[in-house]
This record gives sequence, structure tokens and C-alpha cells, in this order.
Amino acid sequence: MTQAMSAGVNDADAVVSPAQTLLVVSAQAYIATSVDGGVRGWDSAAENVFGYTAAQVSEGDLTDLIIPVRFRDAYRADLAHLSRLAAGDPSRVLGQQLQLAALHRDGHEFPIEMTLTVTEEPGGRVFHAFAHDITNARRAAQFADVQAAIALGLAQAHSSTVAGHRVVEALGMKMGWSVVELWLVDDHRQVLTCAARHVEAGQQLGDFALNVLELGVALPGQICADGTGRWIRDLSTDRASLRSSAAARVGLRVAVGVPVSTGRQTLGALCVYGNRVEDPENTLLGLLGGLAAHVGQYLERRRAEELALELARTKNEFVAMVTHELRNPLAVISGAVTVFDDELEELTTEQQREYLRIIARSAQRLSVMAEDLLDLARLESGHLAVELIDTELCAIIGESVQANTAPAAGKQLTVTVRLPERLDLLADPNRLRQVADNLLTNAIKYTPAGGEITITAGRVDTGQIITWTVADTGIGIPPAEQPRLFRRFYRASTALDNRIPGTGLGLVITRAIVERHHGTITLGEHTGPGTTFVVRLPATAIPADSDSSPRVPGT
Repeated sequence: MTQAMSAGVNDADAVVSPAQTLLVVSAQAYIATSVDGGVRGWDSAAENVFGYTAAQVSEGDLTDLIIPVRFRDAYRADLAHLSRLAAGDPSRVLGQQLQLAALHRDGHEFPIEMTLTVTEEPGGRVFHAFAHDITNARRAAQFADVQAAIALGLAQAHSSTVAGHRVVEALGMKMGWSVVELWLVDDHRQVLTCAARHVEAGQQLGDFALNVLELGVALPGQICADGTGRWIRDLSTDRASLRSSAAARVGLRVAVGVPVSTGRQTLGALCVYGNRVEDPENTLLGLLGGLAAHVGQYLERRRAEELALELARTKNEFVAMVTHELRNPLAVISGAVTVFDDELEELTTEQQREYLRIIARSAQRLSVMAEDLLDLARLESGHLAVELIDTELCAIIGESVQANTAPAAGKQLTVTVRLPERLDLLADPNRLRQVADNLLTNAIKYTPAGGEITITAGRVDTGQIITWTVADTGIGIPPAEQPRLFRRFYRASTALDNRIPGTGLGLVITRAIVERHHGTITLGEHTGPGTTFVVRLPATAIPADSDSSPRVPGT
């Protein structure tokens, strides 16, 4: 049998038997070897599985051809053991099934399942092996395990953040990927943020470990930009991405990423990075895509739940805020009116004026709150008016500083202003004055007596961008709370602890105005106590057909 099969494979003129024909069309690779490992038979399926032609393996050593170096001694020992068993009782060897790592001609390793039988031939004992690649089957089993772990993790997670960490941990631990990242789109900022990252023990990341990416940049950004999965087979040759180069420098060789989607919207990207070479198979992309779809459905459901909770919380905060903020000035006004009514004839002119000033300040406080609530309503309805005309920013900032001189002096604050002669831009001067007043009054309100406030502005990026900063030495904002800073009605714990009044709407409205001008407002780098706000505005005209619809932070 073995000799006939060997002739059938290696001699084109030989007669092919029906049995040989069956082997040729079989999905399993057929290999025959002598006891010492010499190849005696090799069919076309074996060529497909291992990459060698029959001519290339003829009379070669099977162990050296398809067994990884580290396993060769053990494999030869196993064959010797099976040969001894066959000498005593061939039936004990019949049907022996092995799972082992195999080596492809191109150098990559893959798992195979091999069934061995043995026959006694005129030329000596021969092993017959029927082998097939079980990469997909093993990978599918691993993914089933991962899917179960992820399903359990998502079911037990009490927040989207916890769920993200459980997803990447399950995928990294059970699939053996060195790095797993879950990136989510921040619709408001139009960037990607790394929501969770799993790193294999001992794996260094260096400058690969970014936490924010622009859409279209690097593997996660490219996936989110076009909504399709991507495979980078060799990160070191991916010249289009600096992040791929950074990955290659820390020993990562291959990357695979798929979109996290609800079916209607791309929420982010699930990306895995490894130091082993893998073939770009549709199976792996499909399985990863299935996991990502599961995550996308969870995130959509969780976001809906969190939005409902957020709306309920916001409603409660709104009622509490309005009740508190209305009650105090109204109580002051009511008290002053009562004094006037009871003691008007006994009050001096100066005392009467002082009570009138108290009433005026309280009325002004109510007016500001009413205007903030009206602006919030305009934002939510999309009707916040912005009229763009030629505007000079330095004058606006100067007017705001002048108007707030008395409150700053009352707290012995040092206000330093560093401005160029002019900063021209296309903007709404009334709305920019609102931004200037909000930032400066906040700095005055939250800076203790004797502190400092510094206002600067200038052009950057060859004059195309205007940067405007307001820094103070005030009570600051705890780092853990900073991501919530621009949420409606949010008050930092430092403000609440110091019993400083406020509505939590000023920064929300300020950000919306800045973004209507196609700008940004962020927290800047700050050393020591206090806070720095950085506003960036385009100095050039905004295209008439550009989207200037408002986006309200926190909604």
C-alpha cells in the first residue's frame, strides 16, 4: 500500500488506484513515513496543509520538515515508542490520535490533529498519518470560551467602564494577545478615547500607549472612520502610521481591529496586538467582529439606561438648584423689603441706599440665573443665536476685565492681562463677551482673597488659531472630577465644600458658544493650586455651509 501510494504521488505515469483517488479528494492530508521518519507518501492535501510539494519532501525526514525544532526530540521518541507497541500488538497503534504543533513551509506554526495507523510492508514497518489543520476549530473553541467570559462579565458589570475592562481582559487572557484595546468615539470632542486596555505581563508599551486619537489616525481611528475591520500583518512595514512604528519598537508584530457597532452607528473599535505572526483569515476577523457586535449592543443598551438615569438625576439636580438658588436671593429681597416697610422712617439715607444695593444684587443674581436657563433652553432646542461679524477680541477681554474690577479688588486679587494690540476674528462679540465674563467671574469667585488671575491671548499655528487662557490660583478641580466639568448643573466638590453659590450652567453655555465658533475650550496644564482654561478659536472665516449646530455637553 505504501509503495503504491508513494509511486502514485511521485510518478506521473503510475496507475492510480481507487483508494489513492479517495485519498486525493479527502479533506485530510495523507502522509506515510518509515520508522526512521523518511517520507514514503505525500498527497495533494498534504501539499495544501504544509506548503511542500511531493517532490520537495521525497525521501526527506518528516520530523525536520513539519515539526518545530523544540518538539522534534519528543516527536521522534513518541514514534519509537509507537513502533515498539506495534511490534507486539499492531492493534494497539491503530487509530492513535495526536494533537501537536506543526510547522508550515513559510515558517509559521499551527496546530494539527493526526491519526496514526501502522502496517507491515515488504520494506519494513510504515506509519500512515491522516492530519488536518485544526487552527480554526481551536480558535472557535477559544472564542466560545471568550464569548462566555465576556457575556458573564457584561452581565455582572455595573457600568460601561467596568464592562470595557472585562472585555479586554477576557480577550487578552484567553486568546493570548499581548495588548487588547477598546476605543470609543467621543462624539462631542470628535476624537477616540481608550476606554480600556489589557497589557500582557512583562509587555512594555512605551510611546505606543496613547489614550486619545483623532478619527482616521492609526488602526482604531481608521476603523472608526470607515466602519470596516483591518489587519496589519507586519506592523514594522506599516509606514502610514506612527503608532504602528511605536508598536513594532516594543516587539508587537501583528494587529487586528474591528468596529464596535450598533448596526446603525460605529461606537468605537476593538483592537488586538500580538508578537506572533498570524495569517489574515476571514475567520478571525469574523469571530472578533461577533464579539465586537456583542459589545456594541451592550454599550447601546447601557448608554440608554445611563441616559435615563442621567435625565432623572439632572431633573432632581435642576429642581434642587432652582429651589436653592431662587430661595436665597428671594429671601434677601424679602428681608430688605420688610426692613423698609418696618423701619423706613428710622433708616438714614445711606442705610436705605445700602438696602437698595442688596436688593439690586439679589435681583441681578436672579436675572443671571434666568438668562442662563434661557440660554440652556436655546441650546437644547438648537436656537442659540450667534451672529458672526468682524470682531476684535482684545477689546472684548478688556471690557470684561474693566467691568469686573470692583469684585476683584474686593478680594484683593491681582489680575494680570497680557494681550497684543489686536486680535481680529469673525465672531459674535456679544457671545464672546459672555464667554469672557463667565471665565473671569468664575476665576474671581473660586479664587481666595489675595490670589492671582492671569489672562493671556495670542496667535499660534502661523496665525490661523487664537489661543486665549484664563488661569487662577483658586480652589481648583479634583482630577477625578474634571471629565464632568462641562456637564449641566455639575458643581465641583471643592465649590460645594466651600459653599460657593452657582448654577453649574456657566461652563456648559461657555463651551457651547465656543463650539458654535468652531473652537474648543479645555482645561490646560496647571502647576500649583488653581485652574487654567484654554480657549482656541479660528482666526479665519467660518465657511457659510459649515455645520454650526450646537452640541450641549453632557446630553
